[in-house]
Amino acid sequence: MTDVFDRRVFAGAVGLIAGLGLLTAATPITISPQVRLTLPGLTGRYRVGTVDLHLVDARPDPWQPSEQRELMVTVTYPAQGGGELADWMSPRAASVFDQSVPDPAFLDMPAGVVDWSGTKRPAVVSVAVDRTQRWPVVLFSHGLGMMRELGSVLTDDLAGHGYIVVSLSHPHDSAAIEFPGGRVVTGSAESSVEFLQRTMAARIADTRFVLDELTRLDRGDNPDAGKHPLPTGLVGALDLSAIGMFGHSLGGCTTAESMYYDRRIGAGINFDGAMSPGKTGESVQHGLDRPLLLVGSDFVYPATGDTLEHSHMSTDIDPSWMEFWTNQRAWKRDLHFDGAAHNGFTDLQVVVPQLAQVLKRGAQQREIGRIDPEQSVIAQRAYVAAFFDLHLKHGDGRLFDEGNPGYPNTRFIP
Repeated sequence: MTDVFDRRVFAGAVGLIAGLGLLTAATPITISPQVRLTLPGLTGRYRVGTVDLHLVDARPDPWQPSEQRELMVTVTYPAQGGGELADWMSPRAASVFDQSVPDPAFLDMPAGVVDWSGTKRPAVVSVAVDRTQRWPVVLFSHGLGMMRELGSVLTDDLAGHGYIVVSLSHPHDSAAIEFPGGRVVTGSAESSVEFLQRTMAARIADTRFVLDELTRLDRGDNPDAGKHPLPTGLVGALDLSAIGMFGHSLGGCTTAESMYYDRRIGAGINFDGAMSPGKTGESVQHGLDRPLLLVGSDFVYPATGDTLEHSHMSTDIDPSWMEFWTNQRAWKRDLHFDGAAHNGFTDLQVVVPQLAQVLKRGAQQREIGRIDPEQSVIAQRAYVAAFFDLHLKHGDGRLFDEGNPGYPNTRFIP
């Protein structure tokens, strides 16, 4: 049975990708920019470079069995100087995203008024890797119906703290993925047990495949399907003895399940993801012997305004977290962001406040909650970096034992 929390997640995913269909390379792009967006600068000590890779697996695609499974991933890394700012979204992915924003279940705003493709990340392209050391590797998995691009505020910042971060796009459940040559594949979202089980199996296989490709890369092979040049210094820069993973929503569940099936992943963060996608997850039933951080938001009942926190103590909203908490065999914390909403753990936390002039009343609170947006992003970035510093770099971990009054509206639930 789909619980209250699952229904919220599925509604958001369906709203994001509803009515998109398949966008071909010939589809015209008709964005008339009126609102220009900015993404926040980095907080780490390192400059950050980025490159996209097109990876093709030998296994059949679960949604297109006659075709091989192919992925786009973004590799973000500590970099040397130079380079030009990277695009946040490619033009065609931005066009798909723009078609989704009028949906009442999503942003409920007019299409064509935001320059999505003109937004720049703080990461730069065509720049060499900083080779002062080998860098731990962290994977990122997006939510159902979302896009890997919507995790850049966290992934770019984490790279600046000394990590090579690899963001995965999961074809056919991502809202849109642009492949080389301008080909775009859009996705779908269903709440059926069969769909979710197939989706999760594909996501776990995607994760393990990407880890295999990173191993190839670090040995000197170029895994890019088109053999496009890799950034100078990337080969040999990955510390594959220290691998972490985090994800939002279904990506958070993907993190926990991938950890269960692949011991190469040493630590993970689940941002607000229910852990029973169609069935109770293996990580829930058996727990993990490696660290997992749960990060939860609040759920507001539209009819009554009543608020429930997503935590391991709130079984009405998501019983999977309590079962995982009981069975977890290693380090665990349950970090709650009071007043946050589910999509506030994506780049929408930064973007939505900049759309105040075009959003309808109530849209901001529905998407990112009533938490202070700037303070939420500061805290999210700090906790992500501190978690992986603790478990992949042997940091002190005081933030997780004592908390920090400098991050208001956050607390650990015992």
